[in-house]
Amino acid sequence: MAKPVSDASPQTYARIAGLLYLFIIVAGGLGELFIRDKLVVSGDAAATAARIMASESLWRLGIIGDLAMHVCDVVVMWAIYVLLRPVNRKLALLVLLFNLVQTAVLVANKSTLLVPLFLLGNAPYLHAFDPAQLQAWSYIAIRMHERGFGIGLIFFGFVCLMEGYLIRKSGYLPRLIGWLMQIAGVCYLVNSVALLLAPAVAASMFPAILMPCLIAETSFALWLLVKGVNVDEWERRANLT
Repeated sequence: MAKPVSDASPQTYARIAGLLYLFIIVAGGLGELFIRDKLVVSGDAAATAARIMASESLWRLGIIGDLAMHVCDVVVMWAIYVLLRPVNRKLALLVLLFNLVQTAVLVANKSTLLVPLFLLGNAPYLHAFDPAQLQAWSYIAIRMHERGFGIGLIFFGFVCLMEGYLIRKSGYLPRLIGWLMQIAGVCYLVNSVALLLAPAVAASMFPAILMPCLIAETSFALWLLVKGVNVDEWERRANLT
């Protein structure tokens, strides 16, 4: 008889989290670099509108890819909660709650990417507006998505800070990865706050400010996938809780 999921080895959770975490990182990068960056022309609403309507299927694929990424995110946060709860159950739960809020914000934020598809279509009610107006509103919706993403990452910044602390204190995951995750948390918070308070400063820091985040999260995902956790130490800590 197969083990129930609740009795599965921590290595099973580590492999699940690592594999899906890597998918999230890759899917997120592809969505930005090969879809939105390809179709959105900075500061040019008309050119952006033309590119989106010429590649409508690609734009829709980007939205679907992002939603698939967020579905995986729920599984990852569940697996990481199981892995980290022996360290401090209450703090691990707080990490889970912050992560859920972050994902909920980002999922809701995807609706802004549907706005250009409505405004740039051929529905009769759109004839009441000038095409330049529709293009401008579409571009504003895309810029709103960027700001909404930044808002979601405020919550994720706190996730990284707390998650990094738990990793450092675990004894069954590398302390270095814990420090890297906490540095990533600071970078996410600085970037998001700057994006809201001083966009010009945020633009000058981007993308360098997010490189530590990429390094930290990729390292964590690869470690979980390849090495997992020290099972003996995890079980020892689990038996104490």
